[in-house]
Amino acid sequence: TAIYFNPLFESPSLHKYDASMYHHIDNNFGPDPDGDAALWATERPEDPTTWKWTSADSLFLTVVSEAHRRGMRVIIDGVFNHVGTTFWAFRDVRKNGKASKFNDWFSVTSWDDPSTPADEFAYSGWAGLKDLPELREDSTGLASGPSAHVHDVVKRWMDPNGDGDPSDGIDGWRLDVAEMVGIPFWRQFREWTREINPDSYLTGEVWWEDWRNNKMFNAEPWLRGDVFDAVMNYRWAAQAMQFFRDRSLKITATEFTSRLDTLRADYRADVNNVLLNLYASHDTDRLGSMLVNPDLIFDHAVSARDNPDYDVRKPSPGEIRRQKLLVLFQMTYVGAPAVYYGEEAGMWGGDDPDERKPMVWPEMAYDSEITHPLGKSRPRDIVAFDSTLHAEYRALMRMRTAERALRRGAYRLVSAYDAQDAFVFERSAGAERILVVINNGDRSTLTIPLLQDTPGSRWRDLRSGERFTAGNGSLAVTVDGVSGRLLKAEQ
Repeated sequence: TAIYFNPLFESPSLHKYDASMYHHIDNNFGPDPDGDAALWATERPEDPTTWKWTSADSLFLTVVSEAHRRGMRVIIDGVFNHVGTTFWAFRDVRKNGKASKFNDWFSVTSWDDPSTPADEFAYSGWAGLKDLPELREDSTGLASGPSAHVHDVVKRWMDPNGDGDPSDGIDGWRLDVAEMVGIPFWRQFREWTREINPDSYLTGEVWWEDWRNNKMFNAEPWLRGDVFDAVMNYRWAAQAMQFFRDRSLKITATEFTSRLDTLRADYRADVNNVLLNLYASHDTDRLGSMLVNPDLIFDHAVSARDNPDYDVRKPSPGEIRRQKLLVLFQMTYVGAPAVYYGEEAGMWGGDDPDERKPMVWPEMAYDSEITHPLGKSRPRDIVAFDSTLHAEYRALMRMRTAERALRRGAYRLVSAYDAQDAFVFERSAGAERILVVINNGDRSTLTIPLLQDTPGSRWRDLRSGERFTAGNGSLAVTVDGVSGRLLKAEQ
C-alpha cells in the first residue's frame, strides 16, 4: 500500500505545480509558517550544504515515518519540467538578466534591454503558460544546472539524514508531464533513485500524445526497464468507461476484453503488474461524476466550464452501484490500483477545480451543494461521507491484500457474454485460482467453461461464502445486475 501525494513543495498556489523551491515542504503545511520562512532566508538555495529542516519538513518526515511503521510507502510528485515564477533561480534571472549565474537554467528566448523602457524578457512556459517557466533542456534532458539541483533534491527526500539508509525517506516519485522531459534525463534519474533505494518506485505521467484527436501515448519507450516502472494507466480507464458507463458509445464485453488484451500486449508482464490503474485523478473529473455523464470522451469537456451540458449533480444510488462494480474490477485486474482521495467517500465533481474539493470526513457536517457554476438549476445535493461505499472499498482492498492470486497472479480471459453484458476472467498463482465474474447488465445466470477441472470441483464465493459445484466442465453461476462475484477454487 502506498500514499501518493500531489505536489507538497513550497509554492504560492493551491495546486502547487508552480514550485518556489523543491527542497522545502510548503510552510502552510507545518505548525510554524513564519519560523519556516525565517529559516529559508538563512539559506543559499543553490547550495545544499546550507539547507535546513523546517517545521513543515519535519512534520512531513514524521508522516513518512508513521506510514512506514504501518507498512505503507510514500510517493511524492516531482515536477521537473517547469517551476513557478517565484522559483528562487527564476527570480534571480528575472532580477539580474544575463548576469545571473542561473541564466542557463531556463529557456529564455529574449533578454531585456535595460536601455529601453520596454521589457523584452521572454521565455518558454509549460503549454505556453508564462506562470510556469520551463527548465532548459539539451540533448541529455535537463541542462546541467537544474539537473544537478534536482539530484540534490532527490537525495534530500529519499535519504534525509544522508546515512545511506533510505528507510527515513520517501519510497518513490510520480513524475509530472514526463513525456516533456528528454528520456536520457529520466534514465539518469532512475540511476539516482536506485542508488539510494533499490526498491524505489517510479511512475510517469505519460498521457496525451494528441489530446485534440483523443490519442494517448503508448508508453512502451518509457517502460523498458531503464526509465520508469509504470505510468498512470489512463488508457485502461478510458476503455473501462466505454464498457461500464457509456450508452451510445458503449462497447461489448468481447470488444472490451479484446482492448484489454491489446493494452497488455504493449508492455512486458512485469510492467503490467505495476501499472498505476486509476479511473480519476486531480486532472480529470471524479469517478462519480463520470458515471453521471456518460458518452463523453475521456478527459474532454468534463466540466461545466468546458461543457454547459455537463451535469454537476450527485451520483444516484444506481450510479454508486456501478461505481462499486468498477472498483471490484479495479481491485481484481492486473496492475496496481490507485484510488483518488474521496472516491471512497462518495465525493463527486467535474474537472479542475471541482475535482479538488476538500476531503469529506465522517465526523464533520457540510452544507449541501445548491448552486450551479453557470447559474442553472440543479438538485439540492447533500454532502456527507458515504460509509457504505467506503466499506465496499475497504472490503475489496482487504480481499486483494489477502489473495495472492489477485495481487500477483496470471490473467486469463475465461469468457465474454455480449448478450448479458458480462465477462469472466481468472487470476491464478500456483495452485490458487480465482474466477472474477463481472456482470454489467441485468441479473443473469452465466455458464462458465472451466479448464483442467473435473465434474464436482467446488468453488466458494469469497464475499458471500456461497458454494458452487462444477459439472460437465462448466460452472453455472447466477449474478445480480451490475455486480460481480469472486469465486475461489477449493482444494
